[in-house]
Amino acid sequence: MSEDAPAEIPAAPESPEPAPGFRRDMMVLTKMRLNVFVLITTFFGFLLASRGHGLDFWRLVHTLIGTAAAAFGSAAFNQLMEVDLDARMKRTANRPLPSRRMDPLFAFGVGWMLSAAGIIHLAVKIGMWPAVLAAITVAVYVFVYTPLKRISSTNTLVGAIPGAIPPMIGWTAAGGAFDGGAWFLFSLLALWQLPHFVAINWLCREEYENAGYKMWSDGDVSGRRSGLLAAIFSLGLAALPVWPWLAGWTPGWKGHVALGGGVLAGLVMAALAGRFMRDGERPSFRRLFLFTLLYLPLELGLLAIAWG
Repeated sequence: MSEDAPAEIPAAPESPEPAPGFRRDMMVLTKMRLNVFVLITTFFGFLLASRGHGLDFWRLVHTLIGTAAAAFGSAAFNQLMEVDLDARMKRTANRPLPSRRMDPLFAFGVGWMLSAAGIIHLAVKIGMWPAVLAAITVAVYVFVYTPLKRISSTNTLVGAIPGAIPPMIGWTAAGGAFDGGAWFLFSLLALWQLPHFVAINWLCREEYENAGYKMWSDGDVSGRRSGLLAAIFSLGLAALPVWPWLAGWTPGWKGHVALGGGVLAGLVMAALAGRFMRDGERPSFRRLFLFTLLYLPLELGLLAIAWG
C-alpha cells in the first residue's frame, strides 16, 4: 500500500515473511537471476561466431556450464567482500551473509569451488582462450571492481569490463578469433552497461551514499551529472552499429535494417537521458532505466538477424 493511502482505510496487519530456505539463499549468493544475463550474452557470442559453419550444440552446453560456474563463484566472492555494506542497505540487508543465515566460510568455499570448476571446465572441454577470459572476468570483478566501489566512482567503468567479456567467451568458444567481431561485442556490452548502471545508481543513490559506495550519482540531487553521463554513453551506442555495417558483417538489406534500428535505439536512449537531465524528475530516469532493459534484446535481435 502506498504511503499516500487515506488514513481511514485500515492497513492490513503485517505478518512476518517466512525465512528464506537454503535453496533461495544459494540463488541469492550466486546472483542466479542476474547471471542469466551473462549466459544469454555468452550464448549470443557463440551464436554469431558459429554463423557459416553450424552450431555445435554440446560445445555450447559446456561453454555455458563453465561460464555459469565462474559467474556464480565470483558473485559469492563479491558478497563476501561487501557484507558490511550490504547490511546498511534495506534492499540487500536480507541477503544470506549480512543476515547471518549463512556461514562466511561456507560462502568462501562455494565461491572458490565454483570459480575454479568453471575455469577448469572451460579449459578442459573448450580451450585455453575461453578459460583465460573467464579467469580475467573473475579477477577483475572480484579483485578490482569490488574493492574499487569503496574508493572511486570510476568503479562503474571498471565494472563494465567483466560484464562485457562473456560474449567474447562465447565467440572464442565457437572458434572465433580475437578479431573485430569479438571486440565489437565487447564494446556493445560495455557501452550498454554504462547508461544502465548510471540509471540504477541515481535511482538508488541515497542508499549507496549511506552505505559508503562511491558512485557518479553521489551528491547529484538534480540528476544533471548522471543524465549527462547517460546521454554521452547512449550517443556512443547510437554510433556503434556503424562498425559492423562498414566491416561487412551485416550485409544486404538486413544490415541496413540493423544499422537503422541500432542507431535509432541509441538516439532514443540519449533523448530519454537528455530529458531527465533537463527536468530532474524521478519518472524520467525510470523511463530511461526501462528503455535500457529494452535496448539490449532489441539490438541483439537485430544483429542475430543481420549478421552474415
